Amino acid sequence: MTTHLHITSWVLALILLIAVVMLQKQGKAKAAKIVHMILRLDYLLILYSGGDLFAYYMGSDKLVLAIVKLLAGVWVIAAMEMIAVKLAKNKPTGMLWGQLVVAIIVTLILGFGFLPIGV
Repeated sequence: MTTHLHITSWVLALILLIAVVMLQKQGKAKAAKIVHMILRLDYLLILYSGGDLFAYYMGSDKLVLAIVKLLAGVWVIAAMEMIAVKLAKNKPTGMLWGQLVVAIIVTLILGFGFLPIGV
């Protein structure tokens, strides 16, 4: 069950990030701010469900991989938040998009390739 909540919450986070970007580009700052706040609430779901999945690996032989995935997941959240904040301030986000892509790739490889719980 937690795996499904985790996957659903990070897919929702990516959709919300795209919505924030589109709203900012259209000049709808107030709507973008509201969606950004909803995105921040979604981060809490991601952290909760990810922590629950991480707890599954405590004491197992894959603990190091789980720690690396946890750090990569936090990196994804940080990159998403930095993109949303920099867009609101009309600052360049090119490097942050690169970080986000790399972090997502690392997280997906670890999550689905090496640590698949219930998928």
